Amino acid sequence: MTEVDEVGRDEMPGDSRGERRPSKVAIVGAGAVGSTLAYACLLRGAAREVVLHDLNKTKVEAEALDIAHGIQFTPMGSVRGSDDVAICAGADVVVITAGARQKPGQSRLDLAGGTIDIMRTLVPQLVEVAPDAVYIMVANPVDVVTYAGLKISDLPDGQFFGSGTVLDSSRLRYLIARQCGVAVQSVHAYIAGEHGDSEIPLWSSAMIGAVPLLQWGPTTDGSLLDEGVRASIASEVMNSAYRIIEGKGATNYAVGLAVVRIIEAVLRDEHRVLSVSSLLDDYLGISDVCMSVPTVVGHDGVGRRLVPVVTETERYGLARSAESIRAVAKQFGF
Repeated sequence: MTEVDEVGRDEMPGDSRGERRPSKVAIVGAGAVGSTLAYACLLRGAAREVVLHDLNKTKVEAEALDIAHGIQFTPMGSVRGSDDVAICAGADVVVITAGARQKPGQSRLDLAGGTIDIMRTLVPQLVEVAPDAVYIMVANPVDVVTYAGLKISDLPDGQFFGSGTVLDSSRLRYLIARQCGVAVQSVHAYIAGEHGDSEIPLWSSAMIGAVPLLQWGPTTDGSLLDEGVRASIASEVMNSAYRIIEGKGATNYAVGLAVVRIIEAVLRDEHRVLSVSSLLDDYLGISDVCMSVPTVVGHDGVGRRLVPVVTETERYGLARSAESIRAVAKQFGF
């Protein structure tokens, strides 16, 4: 086990007597996403203690050591790596990035099956050592695996959810900001539904500052955000991951930052609205499926699911997306 200890700045409430203890994030899986996430957590000072767990002892210890050597240049904290699941004990947040590796020609169903098989063993082990943690699923296909993991864990549905379309929504906002010539932080728009091919941009509720996106007017190139331009943006959002994977083999930087933002919302009890994937119950008529909608995220995990203004086309798209996710889950007995 590799370990570096430093005094940290972020602390979480302790017991009912008002004592405080360091915040702890456990990241399961030391691949490209998990390692980048650990690095981003330390770089942003999201938690006092970050631990990495992976079955590959040599790799997980090396990843932790590499990050640890840069602790001097980050908000103070600690990082450790181990192949023993006990390293996750007492975590406030557990992030699961471990999953089956997609092989050339492998179908989405095959990928889901392999990852769910991993979860059947992994999730009970994690819950045993960290029963009070908030769990964030990142492994793909995230909606199906979140639903399976929730059922396997037997945890309350607010305590176990997926990263969903937080990254997709960030990609959407980036493209809108570039098209309209505004800061991305001033764009408020969401991708909902599946984190995948059936995802839906919620155009009718999108805003730039106080202006509805559909009333924005001319963009930087003089065009309007008509149906054709919006379709082009949506296509780029959906296909950008394939483009990145083709060029470098994996997506890791943006997803790492997106998941850190979710972690911060939990640890700091921000009640921030994020498009995470969680179990829905009569949301626009959709129930018993995990998929992304704008959701309030805080210390206890997911809270209220917000219902924006939607068109009939968007409502139909969300229902179709739910059916797609549910059909895959049923293939594996969930």
